[in-house]
Amino acid sequence: MADGIFGLKINKALLYEAVRMQLTNRRQGDAASKNRKLVSGSTRKIYRQKGTGRARHSDRHANIFVGGGKSFGPHPRDYSYALPVKARRGALRSALAVKYKDGKLLVVDNLAMKEPKTKLMTAALKNLGVGRVLLVADTIDDNLRRSVRNIANTKLVRNDALNIYDILKYEHLVITESALTKVQEILRP
Repeated sequence: MADGIFGLKINKALLYEAVRMQLTNRRQGDAASKNRKLVSGSTRKIYRQKGTGRARHSDRHANIFVGGGKSFGPHPRDYSYALPVKARRGALRSALAVKYKDGKLLVVDNLAMKEPKTKLMTAALKNLGVGRVLLVADTIDDNLRRSVRNIANTKLVRNDALNIYDILKYEHLVITESALTKVQEILRP
């Protein structure tokens, strides 16, 4: 294992920013309300301009009327933003260093399954002594995917989909040797 990745000082601020970015980018941002232009109904002047002693109004779409438009309501928007690539890689290095220093990073030869059996995968994970676990593999075949998909608190990802949020969310990280090699090549400082 490379000291440039797993022996680093942990940057908590960078981890926080990376997780915040990831969660913010998940937001849909589709909350919407109708303003006075979008409310349906008649545009007839509700009463004459002068002589009534009341305020002048054009139609019932004004926000002070029941059924009128909402003033300053929410409109669809994009919440996403991006951290610089160097910052994201640094955060990924810090997240891997956290797991390594806590002894929660396990490297295995492979995760291949001969047949799609959840029972076999559950037994294998129990032998490793892991509970909530993120499994990282170089290649994911159908047998492996089917064996893992119904196990609670377990997620299977490819090495190119490895992210900071998942690493920190799950208690243990089980990674294959080939996937670890590829991750180290990408994250090499």
